[in-house]
Amino acid sequence: MSKYVITTWEPELTGFWQNKGRSTANRNLWLSIPALALAFAVWMVWSVVVVNLPNIGFKYSTNQLFWLTALPGLSGATLRIFYSFMVPIFGGRKWTTISTASLLIPAAGIGFAVQDVSTGYPTMLILALLCGLGGGNFASSMANISFFYPKAQKGYALGMNAGLGNLGVSVVQFVVPLVITAGVFGALGGEPQMLVKAGESKPIWLQNAGFIWVPFIMTSAVLAWFGMNDLASAKASFAEQAVIFKRKHNWLMCWLYTGTFGSFIGYSAAFPLLIKTQFPDVNPLQFAFLGPLVGALARVLGGIISDKLGGARVTVWTFAGMIGAVLGVIAFLPNADAGVAGSFTGFFWMFMLLFAGTGVGNASTFRMIPVIFLTERQRAAAGKSKAEQEQAVVEANKEGAAVLGFTSAVAAYGAFFIPKSYGTSIALTGSAEAALWGFIAFYASCIAITWWCYARKGAAMPC
Repeated sequence: MSKYVITTWEPELTGFWQNKGRSTANRNLWLSIPALALAFAVWMVWSVVVVNLPNIGFKYSTNQLFWLTALPGLSGATLRIFYSFMVPIFGGRKWTTISTASLLIPAAGIGFAVQDVSTGYPTMLILALLCGLGGGNFASSMANISFFYPKAQKGYALGMNAGLGNLGVSVVQFVVPLVITAGVFGALGGEPQMLVKAGESKPIWLQNAGFIWVPFIMTSAVLAWFGMNDLASAKASFAEQAVIFKRKHNWLMCWLYTGTFGSFIGYSAAFPLLIKTQFPDVNPLQFAFLGPLVGALARVLGGIISDKLGGARVTVWTFAGMIGAVLGVIAFLPNADAGVAGSFTGFFWMFMLLFAGTGVGNASTFRMIPVIFLTERQRAAAGKSKAEQEQAVVEANKEGAAVLGFTSAVAAYGAFFIPKSYGTSIALTGSAEAALWGFIAFYASCIAITWWCYARKGAAMPC
C-alpha cells in the first residue's frame, strides 16, 4: 500500500478527528483549492479573450463570439458527468494531479492560436471545448474534499474549496487584461498583436491569456502528487456509485444547484460580453471580474451560515433575493424601443447582488446534499447492528460525494445556456430582457421545491 493511501478514515469520531483527521483534511483542502482555482481560470478564460478578438483583427460576428463564450460551459458540464465518479475509482490524489495537468493543453493552445489572425474559427471552437477540462475538475474536486470532513464541517469545507476555487473566475477576468499589455515571457512569448480601437493602435500580447497559467498549472500538479492523499474507504466502482440515479433527491438537488451554481458560472461567462452589448461605451474588463469575486467570497460565507441555520432555509431566502436582483437588472437595462438609455450603475449593482446570491446559494445547496443522504441512510439503518449503522455512514458518504459531483455537472450547463439565452434573446428581440424573465420563472420553481421538500415544517427531509 502506498504511503499516500490512508486505510483508516473516521472523521465522525471526535478523537480521530482531533488527533489526526483535521490536519490531514486541511492539508488536502489547501492543496485542492489552488488546483481548482486554476481549473476555473482556464474554464472561463474565453470570457475575456472574446472581448479582444475583434480588436486585433479576428472577423467574428457577435453570435460567433457568444458561441466561443458558451462552448466551454457545454463541454465542462458534460465532462463533469464523468468526473463525478473518478475520485472513488482513481483516488483523490491521482485524479487531482491528472486533471490539473490536463489544463496545460487548452492554456498553451490558446496562447499559440491567438497569435495568428488566420487561425480558423473551427480551431477556436475546439480550443473553447478543450477549456471544458477546467470545468470538469470541479465535480471531482468537491467529491474528493467531501470525503475528508465530518458532517458538522462539510458546509465549511465545501464552501472553502468551492468559494476560493471559484475565485479563479474573478482572477482570470482581472489578471488577463493586465498580462496582455506586456511581453511577460519576452522572446519566448511571441510577438505582440496590434490592438486597434477608436483609430488608435497599441501592442497587446493576447497569447498571455493562455500562457500565463502554464507555470502555475505545472506547480499545482506537482504539489497535488506529492502532498495529497487517497482514501481507501472512498473507493467505489461506477456501478456502486450509479445507485444515485435511483435517488429522488439527486434529481431534485440537480434542479436547485442549477439555479445557484448554474447561475453563477453562466453569469460569469457572459457578464463581460453582456456589458459590451448593452452598454457599448463601458469597458467591460474594468468591471466584469467583480461579479465572480463577490460570488466566490459569498460562497465561503454561505457555507458558514448554512452550517448554523440549515441549508434549506438559507436556500429559500437566497432564491427570493435573486429574483429581486434580476428584476432590478431588468429595470436598469437600456430599451431602444422605449427610448430608455438605461443605467449602467444600477445594472452593475443589481448584478453584484445577483452574484452574491448565487454564491450563498451555491454553499447552502451543497450543504444540503451530504446531510440529505446521511439522514436517509441512517434512517434506513435505525435499529440495526452497530456494524450496519457504521456501514450506512460509509455508503452515505459515497452517495453524497457522487451526488455533489453529478449535480455540479448538470448545473454547469448554465455556463452554456445563460450566454446562449442572452445571445438568442438579443438576436430575436434586441434585448436580454426575455432571457432574464425566463431566469425569474426558474428561480420561482426552485423556491417551491426547496420549501416543500426541505424547508417547511413537516418536510420529509429537513436539512
